Amino acid sequence: MIIEKIINNNIVLTHDHKNKEIIAMGKGIGFGRKKGDSLSESEIEKVFRIKENEMLLKFQDMIADIPIERITLTDDVISYAINVEKLKLSQSIYLTLVDHVNFAIERFKEGMTPENALMWEIKRFYPQEYALGLYTLRLINDRIGLSLPDSEAGFIALHFVNAQYSTHMKETLSLPHLMRDIMDIVKSELNVELNENSIHYERFVTHVKFLIQRLYRNEMPHDDDTIFEDMMKEKYPEEFECGKRIAEYIEVETRSKITRMEMTYLAIHIKRVTMAEE
Repeated sequence: MIIEKIINNNIVLTHDHKNKEIIAMGKGIGFGRKKGDSLSESEIEKVFRIKENEMLLKFQDMIADIPIERITLTDDVISYAINVEKLKLSQSIYLTLVDHVNFAIERFKEGMTPENALMWEIKRFYPQEYALGLYTLRLINDRIGLSLPDSEAGFIALHFVNAQYSTHMKETLSLPHLMRDIMDIVKSELNVELNENSIHYERFVTHVKFLIQRLYRNEMPHDDDTIFEDMMKEKYPEEFECGKRIAEYIEVETRSKITRMEMTYLAIHIKRVTMAEE
């Protein structure tokens, strides 16, 4: 491998065997070297392959001033999320999470431990992502010796939500409130309490999360089954109206359009989750 650019003593820009631009990281691999020098694969500890050129440039600039152990730690968390937790994440997670972990550590060292106003909603509606936040805190404690507060696990969780939905962080911050309000609509419209430990509740929450994800990704199903829609409207009018009410609320909050088919799916899940409470 030929070094294309020295980012710092531990990080360089080079190309792999397919001539794809990569960021290579390893203790001292950039020290005393210059552009055009050769680099052996045995010296490399971590490799970052970022497809989008603009994102690659931003990543280079950002990691130049971040300690190598924090970058390695964050990469290990992302690898765990992808390979063990099976999350599908946009490559933006490398930018946002490395930056946040570094910032969180610096903030903690300066004695700042901010509260997270969304903790309850994050734990309730994004337990997998919150667990990844806690996993990150454990690695920080084990490797760096700092015990960050659980509120940071909530902030980290939102970065994983953001990378799955491909949204801006401003939109991601609204998602926990959105989920809470949708559950409140079901309870108030149908006058029912929901069992948050039931499988039907879990499936309903999952369906709503994927619905919102499809909205942001512009992957709405086509309205090609009006017979099924008419059947649901006639057989379960209250649940259908509740689904319509939720769809209208989501449309306003996300500035997107929900198809009638999606509205029908909502009604089905609402019927299932309320049947379990009867």
